[in-house]
Amino acid sequence: MSLAYQEYGSNNAPLMVFLHGGGVSGWMWDKQIQYFNDYHCLTIDLPEQGASKHTKNFTMAYSAEKVIELIEKKANGQLVIVVGFSLGAQVTIQMLSINSNLIDYAIINSALVRPNLLLKILIRPFIKLFFPLVKNKTFSKLQAKTLYIDEQKFDTYYKESLQMKSDTLIRILEENMSFEIPSSFKKAESKILVTIGEKEKAMMIKSAKDIVAANTNCTGIMIPNAGHGISLSHPIFFNQMVEKWLQEGTLPPDVVPIK
Repeated sequence: MSLAYQEYGSNNAPLMVFLHGGGVSGWMWDKQIQYFNDYHCLTIDLPEQGASKHTKNFTMAYSAEKVIELIEKKANGQLVIVVGFSLGAQVTIQMLSINSNLIDYAIINSALVRPNLLLKILIRPFIKLFFPLVKNKTFSKLQAKTLYIDEQKFDTYYKESLQMKSDTLIRILEENMSFEIPSSFKKAESKILVTIGEKEKAMMIKSAKDIVAANTNCTGIMIPNAGHGISLSHPIFFNQMVEKWLQEGTLPPDVVPIK
């Protein structure tokens, strides 16, 4: 079954594919779509999420395979750029590991690549216990705030939260918590920008360093005063940073290189 997606721009422009984080879907990229209007943009809903809720069960491998299929269908011989956030960034790493030369540029934003087996064990009982809170609007508003989701998008976020089953959330979190860099990632020929926020958890920052070390084509940066979700919390900064890197190979002067 194909993944649901939204398509914007001209088929003759470079293809820019956006992969969302867990708990949201393609709509998280609306401010990027508005900005990159001279590209051929795709926002994709990953398996079991958003409008792709009726696909096969979510796994990193299945997600990567289906996104690759869609890129091969839509690329039209143009440059291919993939922008992934969190869960979508993990899928991006998986894609680069499956097909080493499909993607020309990849932006890996806040990807966890250090498995936490203890947390993985605790996910199922924890979700089963607290999942009813998802239907509580006050709780959902608190969650939305941590994800930098504004009031304009809250109703969409809340509606999708109500539609997600507990087993789906457990599967996604288990995949997220157990993901590690595939050995074949080192063969990826893409130009890769790895970004992390200065205020993110230590495990996320260590993960960014691991990704940079795993492929010589990676450029890694830490963004000052940023948390988990820079594309949502500071879309203008994020958009301009991506554009400059793609077009000129330059980055903002205040970011900290990851070595």
